Amino acid sequence: MKFHAPQKLKTIADLIGARFVGPENFEVLGTNEIHRVKPGDIVFVNHPKYYDKALYSAATIILIDKEVDCPEGKALLVSDDPFRDFNKINTHFTRISNFTEELHDVEIGEGTKIHPSAVIGSHVTIGKNTLIFPNVVIGDRTVIGDNVIIQSNTVLGGDAFYYRKLNGNFDRLISVGNVVIENNVEIGNGCTIDRGVTDSTVIGEGSVLDNQIQVGHDTIIGKKCLIASQVGIAGCCIIGNEVTLWGQAGIASGNSIADGSVILGKTGVNRNLEKGTYIGMFAEDFKTYLKKEVKLRNLK
Repeated sequence: MKFHAPQKLKTIADLIGARFVGPENFEVLGTNEIHRVKPGDIVFVNHPKYYDKALYSAATIILIDKEVDCPEGKALLVSDDPFRDFNKINTHFTRISNFTEELHDVEIGEGTKIHPSAVIGSHVTIGKNTLIFPNVVIGDRTVIGDNVIIQSNTVLGGDAFYYRKLNGNFDRLISVGNVVIENNVEIGNGCTIDRGVTDSTVIGEGSVLDNQIQVGHDTIIGKKCLIASQVGIAGCCIIGNEVTLWGQAGIASGNSIADGSVILGKTGVNRNLEKGTYIGMFAEDFKTYLKKEVKLRNLK
């Protein structure tokens, strides 16, 4: 999530009541989740196990629960609860309406047709010659390109499934990102595509999604992908261009699949995959799997 204008380190520290390490005028451009951070971003970390990952990530401001040695060229925000304060920063700079306010700042391109039963949030942009079917829900800040088809009962821009357990209850990391649907995408009935926590969940140009598909927060799906029904893709995944995912495949959080790969039905992806065809609970190479099956069947 990028701020509308650059901020200073001291300004952010004062906002959340944190101590800071670094020049008070150190430039802060926005916030981001660890998988998507860029220079100028704030990233939060609240467990020693992940300190180094955050400190040596691309982020240049680390919101942390303990003062540690600060890498050169970076700054710290020292907080007793980085999770809470990350939410506070994000909601201070992002307007959260969740369909509770009068519709505003919606742009709809020429030739686009939207069924009257569709529900559209604020700060939404829809391109030209796009079709929105009945009962579609389009959340705040969603961007939809030209020549897109979104079929009935699909939800774009639901909150990310991102929680911590606090005092026996689940505490949500508030989603201030969005969903971006590029040109010439088709999305079937009953799909759910969550917005990014602080960045964009992206469906690449020319991709086609079947019915009842779940795409998690901050996931990027490449161009001209084909995704069959009941596929589940967790958050922060990178699906390359021209990837095929067959029915009921599941991809665990933070994994990537190389361009041109084929993931067969019911396959589970629990690691990064190079280009290939995969099958099985732990995404086994398909040719290897077939050879193994032949050997097993020939056992006497």
